[in-house]
Amino acid sequence: MSSIVIALPKIEDAKKIRVILERHGFSVASVCSTASNALSRASELESGVLICGSRLPDMNYLDLAQCLPGGFEMLLLASQRVMMEVPDSILSLQMPLRASDLVNTVHMILSQQERKNRREKKKPKARSWKEQNYISNAKMILMQRNHLSEEEAYRYIQKSSMDSGTNMVETAQMILMLLFEE
Repeated sequence: MSSIVIALPKIEDAKKIRVILERHGFSVASVCSTASNALSRASELESGVLICGSRLPDMNYLDLAQCLPGGFEMLLLASQRVMMEVPDSILSLQMPLRASDLVNTVHMILSQQERKNRREKKKPKARSWKEQNYISNAKMILMQRNHLSEEEAYRYIQKSSMDSGTNMVETAQMILMLLFEE
């Protein structure tokens, strides 16, 4: 689940932004005035957005961006002068800020993260070396005994797997057991 962390040098400003976001249905996980607190809180969370200013008492936004955990995006709130120097990899909004711009940008970031997380969950897990070895050994035996090409042996294991309702590793293990029992 995505979270919002706000880090601004003036805690009152951070609290005002929290009120705006919460009024629009967002849940803010943390409000702080230092980069170290923001990083600490972000590391406890799975993913989300860090809304910050260009300069915090203990770190600037570029250093903070480099330390940010993998699942987090940065949304920089900065003056026009600072915005001219911001790299493309960092999303930014110009101060003074319109509430609608903030809400829409945070919504966009969180929606993108949600889509990315769904895609990641749909990806099949990589097989371990041991599991891959079962499939390779079953393919080799099928290729030798039944004179199949590697692709035909793989397709045979794949089709048998689908027909029996088991995964390919279990099917390969069954093929190996059957062929070694002969």
